[in-house]
Amino acid sequence: MINFIIALIMGGIIGWLASKVMNTDAQQGVFLNVVVGCIGSMLGGWLFSFLTGGTQNLRDAPFNPVTLVVAFGGAIVLLGIVNLIRRGQVR
Repeated sequence: MINFIIALIMGGIIGWLASKVMNTDAQQGVFLNVVVGCIGSMLGGWLFSFLTGGTQNLRDAPFNPVTLVVAFGGAIVLLGIVNLIRRGQVR
């Protein structure tokens, strides 16, 4: 249970950092930052496992640097896809 709570907290931080990078922070609240961070972590883990064969996600290793980079990259990809769908262009 504690890993789940830590994953939510780390997901929120990663989602917030990704929203700062993608200039969508003003449009999102805390809840959407957590959602973007957690879904981005799953997306990044899937992409990472597809490319390298390894798996990394926030629930298994929330403080592993590789996990954090993979989750951050997945969150940025997710925000880019959302921006592309919503506006027709990536910022």
